[in-house]
Amino acid sequence: MLGLMQDWPLLCHKIIDHAAIQHGEREIVSRSIEGPIHRTNYREVRARSLKLAQALERDGYKLGDRIATLAWNTWRHLECWYGIMGIGAVYHTLNPRLFPEQIAWIMNHAEDKLIFVDLTFLPIIEAIAASVPSLEKVIVLTDDAHMPESKLPNIVSYESWLAAVDGDFTWKTFDENTAAGMCYTSGTTGNPKGVLYSHRSNVIHALVSTQPDALGIAAKEAILPVVPLFHANAWGISFTAPMVGAKMVMPGARMDGEGIYELLDSEKVTFSAAVPTVWLMLLQYLEETGKKLPHLTRVVIGGAACPRTIIQKFQDNYGVTVFHAWGMTEMSPIGTVGSVKPQFQHLKGDALLDLQEKQGYTPFSVEMKVTDDENNEKPWDGKSFGILKVRGPAISSGYYGGDGKEQFDDDGFFNTGDVAHIDKDGYMQITDRAKDVIKSGGEWISTIDLENLAVGHPDVAEAAVIGIYHPKWDERPLLVIVRKAGSDPSKEEILGFMKGKIAKWWMPDDVSFVDEIPHTATGKIQKMDLRKQFADYKLPTA
Repeated sequence: MLGLMQDWPLLCHKIIDHAAIQHGEREIVSRSIEGPIHRTNYREVRARSLKLAQALERDGYKLGDRIATLAWNTWRHLECWYGIMGIGAVYHTLNPRLFPEQIAWIMNHAEDKLIFVDLTFLPIIEAIAASVPSLEKVIVLTDDAHMPESKLPNIVSYESWLAAVDGDFTWKTFDENTAAGMCYTSGTTGNPKGVLYSHRSNVIHALVSTQPDALGIAAKEAILPVVPLFHANAWGISFTAPMVGAKMVMPGARMDGEGIYELLDSEKVTFSAAVPTVWLMLLQYLEETGKKLPHLTRVVIGGAACPRTIIQKFQDNYGVTVFHAWGMTEMSPIGTVGSVKPQFQHLKGDALLDLQEKQGYTPFSVEMKVTDDENNEKPWDGKSFGILKVRGPAISSGYYGGDGKEQFDDDGFFNTGDVAHIDKDGYMQITDRAKDVIKSGGEWISTIDLENLAVGHPDVAEAAVIGIYHPKWDERPLLVIVRKAGSDPSKEEILGFMKGKIAKWWMPDDVSFVDEIPHTATGKIQKMDLRKQFADYKLPTA
């Protein structure tokens, strides 16, 4: 027997419809690429998204067409998402931090037909457009007054392109499993792989994310999504914020500590989300200036393991609660959030920080397990390491074009490539990427734990750990350090700081000081390049 409920497809444009109806005057504030602060609201964004959809259809774009964006977080980029999805086309967020050749490869793989591009990134498209034969049109996200000269054919300013239609348009209707968005993995090994989100998966992910023990976003919030719209589906915030009617504050191209602080303060932001490197810049700015965060109450930190010192400083120095989160592009992306369960509400000080350092537990809709290489499940005892696998309605079942089939098992679980353990209370902790874990004398050493401990030293700006060949132990850890400006800690000082805080056999065999640590396009430490840099390095203990 089937239920007698209405067939109401979970389509993303229904989110912006709801925002316009129930929260029409709620502000969306952006630092524009041209410079000034721009203010709009959900009603206006919906109206302009409808115009965008109408203009796309007028120009011949249709269901399933991949339409790229190469842009910062602004109101125009948000309009692009909803307008593209509104005709059943697929928004394809490109990461500008990739090399131009990689962007061209991804555009060709996706067969992008049109691109919306910010002024900042137009030179990239000018350099690669000829090598992307599927690309028919370039729309620059600006007005005619700021439109630069370009030799590209079929190029137009966004505002003049929108002005040519009247907005009298109705969203298209289609199956909720229709593709809505596309985002490519950063491709640290091999070519990037395309993750294809559906309307259904985006809506379900947003509904899950708004739960109090997930992101807990409400209409009263003012949200600053520092995480870019081109990074891991913007952590779903492009859907969760309008779904609940929260004010959105978009940082544009300024991601430095001072720029982020200005928006946090002037727009009375209560909630924000970003990777650890952004928070390190903000905390350094606050320490240098002595400024406070009177409005901010919560931050979500993901994208990489968060050093304990960041959590501690936010909470002890500024009264801001930190939620550690973990996820992947393939997971839409939220997999776990470090909310504090009732049995741990009494914890304070180091005991609370021990819990918050973990990546957290799964919200409803995410199933998780840890296995050995033969797919045998490991116990949830907080110490049995294994390969982390996940499944759920907002988790990839495969990659665009059929790549990466080996990462999905017969039960539908996706192999994340992370090494982790889960404790009896369901809290998961990442100990490493499978390709980065150090195997010393048959035992595993977590590079993440060593890095987070080292960053706690007051003179350390950034730390990375890689395994170096050792004739007796196979591999031993090398700690690579970037000193804070004006500081000159020695190897002995760094190792002395770490002594007693980790197992003796985990202690790095050496410390190397560098000016810069390489990063991937999404801000994570690029261990592959670091290993190449130290390929001929000999440990003093070897």
